[in-house]
Amino acid sequence: MIGIILRIDFEQIGVIVAAKEKNKMLHAMFKLVILTTVIMVLTTRTRIESVKSGVVPQNYYSLMQGHDIPDFVAKTTRNFNNLFEVPTLFYAGFAVYLALDQTGRIPVISAWVFVTARLLHSIIHLSYNNVLHRLVIFAIGNLSILIMWLGIVNTAG
Repeated sequence: MIGIILRIDFEQIGVIVAAKEKNKMLHAMFKLVILTTVIMVLTTRTRIESVKSGVVPQNYYSLMQGHDIPDFVAKTTRNFNNLFEVPTLFYAGFAVYLALDQTGRIPVISAWVFVTARLLHSIIHLSYNNVLHRLVIFAIGNLSILIMWLGIVNTAG
C-alpha cells in the first residue's frame, strides 16, 4: 500500500516537472516572438521616418532596390529578415517537442540559449555592429539549435 502511494506521488511530481519544462519552452518561444515584434516595429518606424524625411523615396520599398538607403534602415531590415531564417528551425523544434509530449531539459536549455543569442545578435547588429561579435553569437545560437534538435531526436528514440 505504501509503495502504491509513493508511486502515485512520484507520478504526480513527474507530471508537474513535465508541465514546468513545457512552460519554460513555451516562454522561450514567446520571448522570441516578442523580440521579432519589437524589431518589426523598429523596422517599420525606421522606414516611415526615412520616407518622411525624404532620405528614401517611398517607391524604393516596393522592390527594395533602386536607391541607396541609410545604414540603419538596411540594418533594421536585415535584422528583421534574420528573425525569419534560423528561428524557423527553433519554432519547428518547439512544435515537435510538444507534439511528442517531451519533457527533456536539454531542448529547453538549448532553446533559452538560442533566444538569448538572438537577442544579443540583434543588440550587437543594431548598435555597434561588430561582425566578429555577431558571428560568435550567431554560431552559439546555431549550435544551440542543433543541440536542441539532437535532444529532441534522442528522447524520441
